[in-house]
Amino acid sequence: MILKVAELLAMDDFADLEESELERRILAAENLIRSYTHNNFQNRYIRLRGASEGVSVYGTSPYLAEGDRVELSQSGVNDGLYTIAAIEDDHVELDRALFAVSNNLLTKVEYPEDVQEGVLNLLLWDVTNREKVGLKSETISRHSVTYYDQDAGNTVMGYPVSLLGFLKPYVKARF
Repeated sequence: MILKVAELLAMDDFADLEESELERRILAAENLIRSYTHNNFQNRYIRLRGASEGVSVYGTSPYLAEGDRVELSQSGVNDGLYTIAAIEDDHVELDRALFAVSNNLLTKVEYPEDVQEGVLNLLLWDVTNREKVGLKSETISRHSVTYYDQDAGNTVMGYPVSLLGFLKPYVKARF
C-alpha cells in the first residue's frame, strides 16, 4: 500500500477509525492517485515472471521484500495491485488468491516520498473536513450558513484542487 495502516493508526487523527476502514481509505486514495496521474509508479527494473497458483507467483527476486506493493500484468485474469505477504525459497506469496496462469509479470510499485506525504494529507483532510464539504462559513448567533459551489474549478475527484497539487509532476499524458 501507499501508506502503512499501522503507522496511521498510531496517529491521533486516525485513532478512532477501524483498521479495515483505514485500509479501505488508503486503497481508495492509491487508486485515485494512479487514476488521476495515469502513472502506475512501477519500478520496471524490479520484475519477476512466473506461473501463479493459489496465492503464489513462482520465482524470486532479491529486490522484493515482505510488505512491498506489486502489480501483476500480462496474465489477463490476475492483473492488478497486490501486497507481498511472504517470500519463500521458490515463490512469492501475495495477499489474495490468484487464478492458476502460466505467465504473470510481477513488477514492484514504488511511490515517491512526496506522493506518500500528499496521500497522508488527503486522508487527514478526509477525516477532518469531509463532513464540512461545501460549507464556506457558518454563524451561530442568528444562524447563518454560506455554501460555496463545488465544480471543476475548485475540486478534483472530490478533493480541493489545492490538495492535489503535489501530483502535477507525476501526471502522464493519456493516449
